[in-house]
Amino acid sequence: MLTAAAFLLLAGAGAALRYLVGRPNGRWPGGHAGTMAVNVAGSLALGLLAGTGDATLTMVGTGGLGALTTFSTFAADASSMADTRVGRRNGRALGHVVNTLVLGVGAAALGLHLSS
Repeated sequence: MLTAAAFLLLAGAGAALRYLVGRPNGRWPGGHAGTMAVNVAGSLALGLLAGTGDATLTMVGTGGLGALTTFSTFAADASSMADTRVGRRNGRALGHVVNTLVLGVGAAALGLHLSS
């Protein structure tokens, strides 16, 4: 029962934080940069969770970080950057995808290194 309650609480907190970071308001990155920031931070945090117990991975990893990070918004961001109706910006879209993947994998590797 405690795991389920913590899961719900952390999922709500993760979703709220993603919402705050994702909207441009002058203090947070917002937009594409906000999506990249939450995905890279989530990768680092998941790497740091390596070796923890199943309950921790369920509550924090799946609940909190699953709600914080977003693949669908990442894909929509890349798609909108490459949209030819807006103007051909395929290089920018490819750069966004590559940067997000490199930073995310690097952050996860750093988290794994720090947690071992």
